[in-house]
Amino acid sequence: MTEDLAYDVFARACPSRGTLEHVTGRWGSLTLGALHAGTFRFNELRRRVDGVSEKMLSQTLHALERDGLVHREAQPTNPPRVDYRLTPLGREVAERLMGLIELVEGRMPQVEAARRSYDAERTAPATARPPAPATA
Repeated sequence: MTEDLAYDVFARACPSRGTLEHVTGRWGSLTLGALHAGTFRFNELRRRVDGVSEKMLSQTLHALERDGLVHREAQPTNPPRVDYRLTPLGREVAERLMGLIELVEGRMPQVEAARRSYDAERTAPATARPPAPATA
């Protein structure tokens, strides 16, 4: 795509779709959210993003760095030190992502109640369920 064309994430070939996947995937969103708090070394970030494997965090950081959202800075020390931080674009994306994270965390009591209700309806005996609506 050239600079003068509009990007459309709903179009299969649009490059914005890949970036959206990097940002909204499990590890991408958690990594951006963690980096919102500041600069981290790789192992600090891995501890913060509980459950991510070394391989997945490395792949995620590479994708986010390629998209211009994360800056990787290697220090010429012994042993080598590598720090990761958000770029200005990454900070802008992470700000919006943090709003979503805070909304989801704040609404978890409603989500959990909805899950319980949903699960109860589906595990109730068939005779206790209301009849399905007739289709025309």
